[in-house]
Amino acid sequence: MPLRPDPVEKLARARADLRMGLPVVLLSGDQTVLALAAETLSPDRFAALRALGATPHLAITARRAETLKAAAYDGDLARIALPGDADCAWVRAVADPKDDLSTPLKGPFRMARGGDVRLVRAALQLAKDARLMPAVLFLDVPPGFAASHDLTALDLDRIADHLGHMPVLHPVVAARVPLTVSEAGRVHVFRPEDGGEEHYAVEIGAPPRDAPVLTRLHSACFTGDLLGSLKCDCGPQLRGALAQMGAEGAGVLLYLNQEGRGIGLANKMRAYALQDQGFDTVEANHRLGFEDDERDFRIGAEILRRLGFSSVRLMTNNPAKVAMMQGCGIDVAERVPLKVGQTPQNAAYLATKAAKSGHLL
Repeated sequence: MPLRPDPVEKLARARADLRMGLPVVLLSGDQTVLALAAETLSPDRFAALRALGATPHLAITARRAETLKAAAYDGDLARIALPGDADCAWVRAVADPKDDLSTPLKGPFRMARGGDVRLVRAALQLAKDARLMPAVLFLDVPPGFAASHDLTALDLDRIADHLGHMPVLHPVVAARVPLTVSEAGRVHVFRPEDGGEEHYAVEIGAPPRDAPVLTRLHSACFTGDLLGSLKCDCGPQLRGALAQMGAEGAGVLLYLNQEGRGIGLANKMRAYALQDQGFDTVEANHRLGFEDDERDFRIGAEILRRLGFSSVRLMTNNPAKVAMMQGCGIDVAERVPLKVGQTPQNAAYLATKAAKSGHLL
């Protein structure tokens, strides 16, 4: 029926529900699971979950499990049975690493193993996509539970091809925007059909479509781009890339809303707090339960194609970004270094990018 939500729209609804603290229901075959995000769990809903009778479990990623010295029997995730006296504070302490150093011994944990974990894996991916900490409470429930409690239900067989995948992008509008670096500026807005953040392309001049275009894939950085943070080199890279494009008279800067290497601003601030405890940027991401980099650069490749470009001179210090662009069908005719913004405050950050992410600094 045309007025009913399709799988992509149901996923957008489920992400919004998790962010507000609502549970969602995932089902596949004869298995039905109720899932709540640990980050937005309320005492009332936790009590209601307990009242259902069975023992809830907390699912965390293998990265977070490694920090907690918990066995990840399911490979990329681990399932912890909640103790009888566990409350919201216990759940949050296991999910959030901010107090790990002050309370390092949170176990021993009773781990689950065996069985089909596809629904649990999907729930964790939903939490990631909602820019929440990757930790979810879950409980098996009977069929019809979603309808009887007016909850969003997701059939894994219908959403599997869309969960965690790059959404389809649609051009929304483009308009001339005179910039400091060039009065011949034009901003293109692209909107994903999954309800996620919009992405932007800043076109300088009128670059020909039949030649490699000077290009920068820039991930949004609120603290660096807008506040002038000294913890990273993002702001200087943004302004340096635009200045070089202005000087050459042509270029395209893709501004991708993938804050904090794709984990969102709130989780990025959690990572910053962990860095203040002595962990580097990669270690902080792992302790939160994320991978080194959760960004999807296929978004940038798709926007370039939509704009008519197939070859770029890519402004980056990251060889992996070059490989990713080429893997997405965009020819990288040249890697253009962008070495700006080094400060005493970000020296350790840049050293970690060089040592652990292969950046050429």
